[in-house]
Amino acid sequence: MKYNFSQSRGVRGQGGFSLLEMLAVIVLIGIVAGIVVNQVGKNVDKGKWNAGKAQVSKLSMSIEAYSLDNGGPPERLEDLIKKPANAPNWKSGYAKDSDLKSPFGNAFEYKKPGEHGDFDLVFLGKDGKAGGEEYNADFGNWQ
Repeated sequence: MKYNFSQSRGVRGQGGFSLLEMLAVIVLIGIVAGIVVNQVGKNVDKGKWNAGKAQVSKLSMSIEAYSLDNGGPPERLEDLIKKPANAPNWKSGYAKDSDLKSPFGNAFEYKKPGEHGDFDLVFLGKDGKAGGEEYNADFGNWQ
């Protein structure tokens, strides 16, 4: 009589993970993924807010160029893109359509005359509303 020992080992010798161990690993992966997504989201908002500040500087320079060419700042920001009737020395290229939207997709606030100079240009932050803290804070061309 021959015995085949390899077939008689049964289920006891097999290795593997239990359902509970697999669920624990999945939960841990979910927690780590949540933390990573949260941190990346904060960094994206920080980058957009800093880009909005830079865009205020760029638009301010465009408004200054318009002022030098036409004797004063434009009545509205759209005049940087499309020639208004009262701009005899208007030149194309002051700004593009995309320059008039903040990185968060909101419009800039523009006042002529401004409270801080010939014009005020304000980036309203992530929420697009006046006031706020952190990434909802406003930033003006006079700051």
